[in-house]
Amino acid sequence: MLEVLRKYVKDENLIKHCIAVAGIMRETAKELGEDQELWWKLGLLHDIDYELCNGDMSKHGILAEEILIKEGFSEIAENVKRHNHMLFGNYEKPIEIALQASDSISGLIIACALVKSGKVTEVTTKTIKKKFKEKSFAAGCDRSRIKLIEKIMPLEKFYEIALRGVIGVKDDLGLS
Repeated sequence: MLEVLRKYVKDENLIKHCIAVAGIMRETAKELGEDQELWWKLGLLHDIDYELCNGDMSKHGILAEEILIKEGFSEIAENVKRHNHMLFGNYEKPIEIALQASDSISGLIIACALVKSGKVTEVTTKTIKKKFKEKSFAAGCDRSRIKLIEKIMPLEKFYEIALRGVIGVKDDLGLS
C-alpha cells in the first residue's frame, strides 16, 4: 500500500502524516472492534490526491476516489472522498468520524513530540489535553474535527488511543 501512496505523493512530510493517521486509525479500529486492516488502509491513503489537487479543495477526495478505484482500493474510495470536510460533512459512521479526528489529532501529537525533541514516547495524554486547549499550539489542527470523536468515545480515551497509534509507527515517522 505504501508503494501506491508513494506513486502519487512525493512530499515526505505528507507521507509521514498519512502513516501517522493510519496508525491512529488502526488503534481506533482495534478499540471499537472494527476491521483494523481496512481502517489502516483508509488512514494511509486518505490524502493520496492532495498534491495532485494543488490546493484546490473542490477536487480533493473526488480525485482520490478515482485513483483508489483504479488502483484496486474501491472498498475505501467513498470514505476517502467524503473525508474532505470542506465538501462533505454530517459524519455519523464511526469510520468517518474516526478519520476526521485522526486526520487532525495526528498533527497535534507530532507537534507535542517535536517539543520533546522528537520523543513521542515522552508525550502523555496529559500533554495532549493541555496542548489541545492551547489554540496557538499546532494551530492547523482543527480541534472541532477532533471533538467529533465524542460521538463514539470520550475525548480523553481518544487521546490515549491516538497516542498509542502514533507510537506504533514512530520509527516510520522518524520519532523516538
